Amino acid sequence: MALQKIAQIGTEYLIIISFVTFVVLSVLGIALLYSSQIQDTIKFNQLEKFSSKITSSAESVFYSGAPAKITITAYLPDGITQIRIQNKELIFNVSTSNGQSVIAYSSKVALNSSSSISPSSGVKKLLLQAQDTDVLISSA
Repeated sequence: MALQKIAQIGTEYLIIISFVTFVVLSVLGIALLYSSQIQDTIKFNQLEKFSSKITSSAESVFYSGAPAKITITAYLPDGITQIRIQNKELIFNVSTSNGQSVIAYSSKVALNSSSSISPSSGVKKLLLQAQDTDVLISSA
């Protein structure tokens, strides 16, 4: 009888431990899923802020006239694989937890780039110069 009681206690203990382990692993899995989604959201917000700073400064410089220029500093988040400037658009290839994404931000003025902007993350210093028909963007 004592042996049967010890076996019952051991079995109940194993059931409780396995249930607690299942709950902890489930919570960790859900946290990992939400963590990657939050990181992607932060990355997209930082990228939007980066492009917004470039486009608003470019519009300001362009409307000021041809000799105008400005140097801006903006933070480019991690995970950007390519940056292209075509006519009135800044186009970014972004690596996310779901794969590759392409995001384009438009400007009211034509943009031009003498050299490509490095896609490495960090603070970028960019020189924006007004020309007759567009704004020239180059690394400062």
